[in-house]
Amino acid sequence: MRVVIAGGGIGGMTAALALLQRGFEVELYEQAQEIKEVGAGIQISPNGNRVLDALGVFDRLRTLSCDPERKELRLWNSGEPWPLFDLGPLAVERYGYPYLTVYRPDLLDTLRQAVIAQDPGAIRLRSRVVGVAQEPGSASITLEDGTVVTGDVVIGADGWRSVVRDTLWGPSAPEFSGMVAWRGLIPMADLPEHLRSWVGTTWIGPRAHAVHYPLHGGELMNFVATIEGKEWTAQGGNVHGTVEECLEDFAGWHENVQTLIKLSPQLMKWALVRGEPIPSWSQGRVTLLGDACHATLPFLAQGAVHSIEDGLVLARALDAYGSDPEKALLRYEHARIDRTSKMVRGATANTDRFHSPELAEPESAKAYLAREWSVDPIADRYDWLYSYDASTAEI
Repeated sequence: MRVVIAGGGIGGMTAALALLQRGFEVELYEQAQEIKEVGAGIQISPNGNRVLDALGVFDRLRTLSCDPERKELRLWNSGEPWPLFDLGPLAVERYGYPYLTVYRPDLLDTLRQAVIAQDPGAIRLRSRVVGVAQEPGSASITLEDGTVVTGDVVIGADGWRSVVRDTLWGPSAPEFSGMVAWRGLIPMADLPEHLRSWVGTTWIGPRAHAVHYPLHGGELMNFVATIEGKEWTAQGGNVHGTVEECLEDFAGWHENVQTLIKLSPQLMKWALVRGEPIPSWSQGRVTLLGDACHATLPFLAQGAVHSIEDGLVLARALDAYGSDPEKALLRYEHARIDRTSKMVRGATANTDRFHSPELAEPESAKAYLAREWSVDPIADRYDWLYSYDASTAEI
């Protein structure tokens, strides 16, 4: 079976690797001149690392990444800590895999190398997809230069502005959420000693929050600060920002947050989008994957992981029902749609948890933390995520 993938991001690369390992012929079309991501950090929870291990790339990625000791919350102005959960040996004991903080280019390059090892010609660069069509027994994409590529199945892994999705289902791109994320990467050696710890820290406050964690074997500190009530007029999804504007957005926040802003060599502003999960992904021999069908706010730390899970489950479904590709795609959708919809809605719900007005004052903040971030609520929100196994989930 020949599978054509539109999009060379994390989800598309994961699907390509999982399919190649199962003997499928795969062609992946990516509009960029090289498989490359803007430098940024992502979090790969145990459910994602379980997939990466099944694909044979976990060990290499782990050597490039960081295993934080724990996750913690801190109050925006006082810095008072609130422990969340252990990310070290206890996470491995409970879920079988650690929680990694990963430099996004490291993950993408690890997947790219694994795909090339399976088939050096699978990745087709400088190939922008502008359309998709199908007829009985086949599906095809059209590239910007007019080339038509036909396969047995087409997978739209082309992000939240998906051409594949909008061609078949009509315009349905998520909308700007009113929130902007400031992103910076700081050389660890440039930070004061007390900010170099291998901890995943989330600072929460009224209408904003900030996150930082180590990357790239501890050489970098990832910094992301999200604030509500912003406008977005730029054409693209990200633009260069200034230290001065970021400091203004986080005026009054703890000096550690201010230090991270000031020491960021470059700050980028990203528009955060959100929307309700779409009710259908598959049409005939075409299906969607990752942000193309369930773009999410980054507040559950599953943005990359949900695409990684999709890629493996999709490959398993095509392997199991390959004699009937349309059935295979529907089985994949059925296996994934409820879980990913819950992920999207959970991330949206965490907006209020991270940005609650109750965090403005010390006494109401303590009561809020005890109510929303004690052991039982945390277990309800995260155990179902981390215990999932895309290798064995029913299809």
